[in-house]
Amino acid sequence: MDKSECDNCLAIIPARGGSKGLPNKNILPLGGKPIIVHSIEAARAAQCIQRIVVSTDSPEIAEIARHHGADVPFLRPAELAQDEAPTLPVMQHVLSQLATAEGWQPEIIVLLQPTSPLRQSEDIDRAVTLLRETGADSVVSVCLSEHHPAWMKRIESGRVLPFLDDAPAYARRQDLPPVYRLNGAIYVTRRRVLQDENRILGCDTRALIMDPDSSVDIDTALDLKLASLILQERQCRR
Repeated sequence: MDKSECDNCLAIIPARGGSKGLPNKNILPLGGKPIIVHSIEAARAAQCIQRIVVSTDSPEIAEIARHHGADVPFLRPAELAQDEAPTLPVMQHVLSQLATAEGWQPEIIVLLQPTSPLRQSEDIDRAVTLLRETGADSVVSVCLSEHHPAWMKRIESGRVLPFLDDAPAYARRQDLPPVYRLNGAIYVTRRRVLQDENRILGCDTRALIMDPDSSVDIDTALDLKLASLILQERQCRR
């Protein structure tokens, strides 16, 4: 992919300072570097990304991000850095600030959550290419679900019942139809979807299928251990 084809493509990495599950989650060490650095490096290596902006309320995260090649032109306001703050207004805030301060309005926005550090630059390029080639509103990354809904159960009065009342019965795993889940690694969308439709994913959203090893979303200490093991295996194969 020619870099000139990707003018007006912005990567946003949202990384607030607070985290209840894993304190300072976005800058915990993984493979010898802070977790957020893996996302910055993947974005920098991607051919499709023109600019990388980290949205954070933390001066410490801002310093780390700048040191590793991302832009942090402003700090995120406190009202957008609370536990319950959704991602959409954070992205809209970045676009508003860039338009006001610089007059720049990127057409394609790539959301890269730092808690998905195993996604690679090739995944990002594939997602943006899919958006461009299909003319879709948005692209979201998915992977095969580890737990099939046809085999999920609920418990009522101590009895085990199917979670889905009308789910067909499958005796063997290989007979199950494939089911995918959002893996949280990559969201690609057009500016008009964020600003005019006030949402991240538009009506025409396409799927970028990723492998499970690239789909680890770090939310717990166990997730961090798993990501570390996968990263070690990757490094050994190089």
